[in-house]
Amino acid sequence: MSGQYDDIIRLPHPDSPKHPRMSLYDRAAQFSPFAALTGHSTAIAETGRLTDQRMELDEYEMARVDAELQRLQELLPGRPTASITYFVPDERKNGGSYHCPLPDYVTPPIGRY
Repeated sequence: MSGQYDDIIRLPHPDSPKHPRMSLYDRAAQFSPFAALTGHSTAIAETGRLTDQRMELDEYEMARVDAELQRLQELLPGRPTASITYFVPDERKNGGSYHCPLPDYVTPPIGRY
């Protein structure tokens, strides 16, 4: 087999006294990703973040909530524990999220009301 580079193919790799060989770590760093699109991953994450739509109560549900609040008012002298779920609008997107903060000593209710 006679090729164009047969005379140099088996020669050792030349080492320069001025420029020492680069470490594998430094060579790999040359090809590592960089932040070409600053904030792009944050924008993608924000787009994928889900929000809840605010539920509008009909007359029956509003009457049920009103009855529960009246019952709670009657129980106030006994210092009852109650959990109230409320809607907080999202600052950046349409919709928001429902919050139901509970004290440490209260067991959260099972299911969603």
